[in-house]
Amino acid sequence: MPHPIYEKLELRQIIAIIRGVGKEHMIQTVETLLEGGIDCIEITFDHSREKGIRSTLDCLEMVSGHFGHQVILGAGTVLTKEEVHLAKSCGAQYIISPNTDQAVIAATKEAGMLSMPGALTPTEVIMAYHYGADIVKLFPIDTLGVAYLKAIKSPLKHIPVSAVGGVTPENISMFLNNGALCVGVGGNLVNAKLVESGDYEKIFLQTRSFCDRIK
Repeated sequence: MPHPIYEKLELRQIIAIIRGVGKEHMIQTVETLLEGGIDCIEITFDHSREKGIRSTLDCLEMVSGHFGHQVILGAGTVLTKEEVHLAKSCGAQYIISPNTDQAVIAATKEAGMLSMPGALTPTEVIMAYHYGADIVKLFPIDTLGVAYLKAIKSPLKHIPVSAVGGVTPENISMFLNNGALCVGVGGNLVNAKLVESGDYEKIFLQTRSFCDRIK
């Protein structure tokens, strides 16, 4: 039986990755994405500075508290099982990582959350799925492209995958039509510089562009 979040991601097909956006801009950023048609949101852990993890947790809690069920909220760049539990306590419903870590996957599943670890090679994809991943994140897919996705899916049709890295309005349908259950989009959708400059209109238009290509 698929995890309830799995079915939602399969239906929505796109996750907006929010990285490098401060707490003071978080609510308006998510509001813009919702207005544009995207409600699957991933807020990534910031491991680059001492207070980054606490700031990420504050953002998760803020978005969860403000939007509730309007948003399907996930935590990204989750590297430890401790971060899994912290993310859940702040409202995250699914866990995404750039790598395959058995302990992180196990902690995610034990917490009743959807697990989406990162992998690239066939060995890594199979290993992640064997450890319990619900969806395996092919990352970074832009280095190898749609042809690589097709090659991976040919023998591994039973393993659901997402495509993350370099997804644009121009190529999103190619990934979705060639085996990706969903895609994750970061800088090509939520650009921290646009947020800081207050150009939410551009983020809205880009959101609409992605959604229109899916339709």
